[in-house]
Formats: sequence, structure tokens, C-alpha cells
Amino acid sequence: MRAYDVILKKRNGQPLEPNEIAFMVEGYVQDRIPESQMAALLMAIYFRGMTPAEMTSLTMAMVGTGQTLDLRSIPGCKVDKHSTGGVGDKTTLVLVPILAEAGLPIAKMSGRSLGHTGGTLDKLESIPGLRTDLTPDEIVSQVRQVGAAICAQTADLVPADKKIYALRDLIAAVDSVPLIASSVMSKKIASGADAIVLDVKVGSGAFMKTVHEARELALAMVRIGQEAGRQTCAVISDMEQPLGNTVGNALEVREAIETLKGHGPADLTRLCVVLGGLALVLGGVVSARAAGESMIHDLITSGSGAERFRRMIHAQGGNAKIVDEPALLPSAPVVLDLKSPKSGYISRLDAYTVARAEVLLGGCRGESSLKPDPSVGVVLKRKVGDFASEGDTLAEIHAGNRESGGAAKEVLLTAYNFTDNQPSQSALIHDIID
Repeated sequence: MRAYDVILKKRNGQPLEPNEIAFMVEGYVQDRIPESQMAALLMAIYFRGMTPAEMTSLTMAMVGTGQTLDLRSIPGCKVDKHSTGGVGDKTTLVLVPILAEAGLPIAKMSGRSLGHTGGTLDKLESIPGLRTDLTPDEIVSQVRQVGAAICAQTADLVPADKKIYALRDLIAAVDSVPLIASSVMSKKIASGADAIVLDVKVGSGAFMKTVHEARELALAMVRIGQEAGRQTCAVISDMEQPLGNTVGNALEVREAIETLKGHGPADLTRLCVVLGGLALVLGGVVSARAAGESMIHDLITSGSGAERFRRMIHAQGGNAKIVDEPALLPSAPVVLDLKSPKSGYISRLDAYTVARAEVLLGGCRGESSLKPDPSVGVVLKRKVGDFASEGDTLAEIHAGNRESGGAAKEVLLTAYNFTDNQPSQSALIHDIID
């Protein structure tokens, strides 16, 4: 078999066989196939697309280049959850302990901030002392004892994905549904879960800008999961405005704790209920989505998930006192109020612009590899549909200094649009694919 023939076949729009895909992926990882030829194949896929069978073959070929997390020794159906990335999205911090409390073991491998979107690991690491670099043995042991772990992807998990993603970024082939779907699902499958719930974001703060694009990606990932023998479903959720009322690492941990105690914002709570309800169905805890949502709602309002979160933090070396004393989390030295320039109803709160303000504050990595400041961020006091009088506080800006706070304030103001009449609210959940 020659790489030239595989590239030519895909360039001409013909579907590739599993052995051809595996030949290219394995050869590239092992440096037998040069970067130029892998780039040619990726670009051919970008323009020609892939069939569902090809996407599954690509996913499994990438999984096969590294180790997989073996969770079979842990009783019960192991679940996993993935978000395609958003602004203020702290659902993992709420869902992982709640699902563990419901009896579903979960080993959640998460990532760091990428571009304008926050990273779950960065949020967790704002907790003093907490480790996310767990070994496979530590992950399995913790999930067996505590029921939950949130950690970094181990170095030997799907090495092909990291190498191929870097090349996609170099050749402008990141925004390809087959390549995105295979990348995401290769990591989920290698993580050892039996069931996977996907949260596909859509809107200005998300990678997918339209519901049509988000649905295409969601369907592709669900098909891959099912073909790989994993029970898989997807929720398409709104990301036109930030989720919840906080954007920023330590601030989002605080809000997640409040949500676990039953006092979180309505949109964050609702999304966690929907995602959690689906996970309970896939995990066999309940037979219907309504029963699953009811169970998750009860666990949130009872506050029992907060105790599970405390146990998880302690197991990973963090200061578990933050669950009861959030003041122990890092706090910014400067807090600035963003005042409303006029009276009216807020008709738009652009999630991407809010994220740009967070990047200016140093809370996201942006384009650099610098470690984000865990203390900075934005607390939203008014969101879409709320009325603000001139001079009312729209948001608090938590900054490391007045210079960065002032720059973020100028950007953040442009995120708001106003209208004289109360606008209709966009749907939080656009679709569910199960």
C-alpha cells in the first residue's frame, strides 16, 4: 500500500477502507509517512468529506495508536460527558459529582483553555493544591473509591490526535466535521466509558455558529459512538450568551458550588438537569428521560452533590474547605463595575465578546501558552431579557490591575445591545439527538 494511492482515492471522492485509513494514521504517528502526505490527505478529507463508516474507522485508528483507560474493574456503567466548548461553561464541575451521587462512576478527562473558551482543568486548578495530572492507576483507584475524577488526558492516550490536530491547525483544516468528530470521539472512546453524553454548543461563543452545523457535528459524533459500541447521545445547547453568571476560573468554581447546593442560575441548572437526565438513561439508572431529569433536579436541590465534590477535591489533593468557604479561592485585587449607558431591555449579550474581555484580563490562554490567572473574570449582573436603568451595574470585572480591567471594560460594554421592548428568549436547548 502506498500513501500516494490513498490520497488520490480520497481526492477523487472515493471512500477509504479501514485498512487504508489505519495505514495512514499509524504511518504518520510512527514517522513513516511524511507530514506533506498527511496534510494532503487531511485537505482531501476537508473538501471531499467522509462517510459515517470512514469517520468510525478514522476514530478507531487514532484510538489504536495509544493506550486506553481500562475501567472494567469498576462496577456499573461508566459514563462520560463532553462539551465542544463555550463561555462560562462549568457544567462538568456540577455534573461529575452529581452523576457519581446518582450511582454512575465517571472518569472525566478534560482540557485546558483553548482560544477564547475556558478550560475545565484551569478552573479546577484554581482550587489550592488540587492535582489534575493523575496516572491511569490513580484515576481508576479514585473512581472506584469516590465515584468521580476530573483529570488531564494522559500522555499515552490517542497520540495521533494531538499530532494530527497540530497539522490541521497548520494547514487551515480545523473546521472539518469529520475531523472534529473523529478527534473528539477518539479521546472519549479511549477514556474507557460505556456511555457518552455530548454537549454541542452553538452560537457566537461556540465553534459551531448555526444549529445546522451543530446538528451535523452532533449526528456524526453520535454515529461514531454507536458504531464503536458506546451508548451515545447529544444535546445542542445555546451559546449566544455565556452560560450562568460567571466567566473566569475561580469565579466559575464558586458558581458550580452554588449550583451543587441548589442555588445556581436557572440556565446552568437546567442544562445540567437535561444532560444528567440523559446520562442516567444511558447508564440504565432510569428508563425515561423525564425520570432522569427529575432525579438530577432532586440531587441538585438537596445539595448532596456538594459533598461528593468535596470528596473528589480531597482525593486530588485540593483544599476541600473551599466547598464551605469559597473565600479560600483566589480573588482579584481590583473589581470594577460596568454601568449601563442607557435604560432598556438587554436584547443581546454576545458570548464571544465577553470571552474577549476575559482573555484581556488574562483568564484564558488566548493565543499564548501562559498560565491563566485563576482570580480574574466577569460576573454578569444583567443578561438577555433583563431591564437595566441608566447607571445600573451590568457586570463586575475582576482584574489583576486597573489597566487590564479598564481594557476589558471597554470591550465588555460592546457585548450589550438594548431595546425598548422586552425581547423573546432564545431556546437553551435547540435539539436532543439520542
